[in-house]
Amino acid sequence: MIRLEHVTLGYGRRTLVSDACAEIAEGKLVALLGRNGSGKSTLLRATAGLEKPRGGRVLMEGQDLATLRPEERAKLVSFVTTERVRVPDLKCRDVVALGRAPHTDWTGRLRAEDRERVEEALDLLDLTEYAERTMDRMSDGECQRVMIARAFAQDTPAILLDEPTSFLDLPNRYELGVLLRRLAHEKGKCVLFSTHELDIALTLCDAIALIDPPRLHYLPTQEMIASGHIERLFRNDTVTFDPRTLRVVTRLDISQNHQKHTP
Repeated sequence: MIRLEHVTLGYGRRTLVSDACAEIAEGKLVALLGRNGSGKSTLLRATAGLEKPRGGRVLMEGQDLATLRPEERAKLVSFVTTERVRVPDLKCRDVVALGRAPHTDWTGRLRAEDRERVEEALDLLDLTEYAERTMDRMSDGECQRVMIARAFAQDTPAILLDEPTSFLDLPNRYELGVLLRRLAHEKGKCVLFSTHELDIALTLCDAIALIDPPRLHYLPTQEMIASGHIERLFRNDTVTFDPRTLRVVTRLDISQNHQKHTP
């Protein structure tokens, strides 16, 4: 379980999140939502123990992540960033094997158990046939699956991902969302990912963490939909959120729909 205890985060003089509390259980898929610049990446980094909060703390298995040594933290939390790996001659299997680094000795030599974990990760992410392919010859969606496989091979209770659906087309976005759901539900992982894809978050996730500066709302998905927080936060003169259809609609859509039903 990841526990946020009265976490406060900021950038410069600006407070992004204040006094945030949440408990993210194992086996759950949670989406982190918020407007641009609201602090999603900052909150993810703090949750991964890579950035110390201004106030409060983030606990994983009862340990304060910000106080742990990197090698200790790497056994509890894996983090997939938005960075695209495109190193020539670097094979998919080699990238996934890097996830075993926290579990090897100082030589970095893989044991039989480590190799089994790598093959399991490749199989789970449907990457076995790509194992010998180099990363510079793979699509964005394939590379993203490789990085998630690396995180799974790291064998941590929690997996955090920053905008994993960026630069993917619609089918691949949903495929990735379903994959993350499988990791949570079938493998018992605590999976937290930031996204702008409201439809994916609201149809696939168990709970939603919504940054409404400086507050963090954390609710089961259906309760979040009914709360009105999303409808209020993602509304302006051009678009609004329709909680009945779980879609963002434009004012033009609303006007046209009204005209169709006006006698």
